[in-house]
Amino acid sequence: MENKTIAIMQPYFLPYIGYFHLVCSADVFVIYDNLKYTKRGWINRNRFLEHGSDAVFSIPLRKASDSLNIDQRELADSFDREKLLRRVSSAYAKAPHFDSAMALFESAVRYDAANLFSFLHHSLQLVLDHLKIARTILRSSEIQIDHQLSGQEKVIAICQAQQATTYINAIGGLSLYDEPSFANAGLDLRFIESHPRPYTQFDNEFVPWLSIIDLLMFNSIETVRDDALRGYSLISRPVTVA
Repeated sequence: MENKTIAIMQPYFLPYIGYFHLVCSADVFVIYDNLKYTKRGWINRNRFLEHGSDAVFSIPLRKASDSLNIDQRELADSFDREKLLRRVSSAYAKAPHFDSAMALFESAVRYDAANLFSFLHHSLQLVLDHLKIARTILRSSEIQIDHQLSGQEKVIAICQAQQATTYINAIGGLSLYDEPSFANAGLDLRFIESHPRPYTQFDNEFVPWLSIIDLLMFNSIETVRDDALRGYSLISRPVTVA
């Protein structure tokens, strides 16, 4: 069987570089759309640099039942896109790659979609296109499995439906998955470890793992592309977890 790698993750709004390491590590990247939205998570929130430290920005959502999935949530009518753009523009106006990064951010924020998943999926594709990175991106609901499954069983089912040979997970999932269960399903289980790459953020002390927008504000597209494609390691039995 030909080797085929797959990674699966819920969507986030313009996530940090580690998310793109996961995308780039796999032949097929599956985005959970029919997964329950987590209110206190980072699906519609992220961090950027403001006044020398990290600050949170968020995409407000309409009030809805806590039982709804990500693809059933909607952006709030009160979402002031221009206010968010002004805030980020002010924070990064003097960044060396402001023009190209801000244009990307504007395209993501001004995307005319009320559905949360559509909004997030569009922003992910924008970044990949900006970096000239091509990957197969699938929605989890499009894959023919029993969608009542959850956790590890659902991951294995998705991998088998896609005829994958290797499943790659974020290193934060070390305690979530049982390696023998994947082996019994004919799958090699790997974890992705992102390599820290400090860069100059004005004259401030470096703040790591901010939104990809921060990375693009201070680095060329070529540098960020190289980081996305090569700034990580795949490991199976890590000694330590950063």
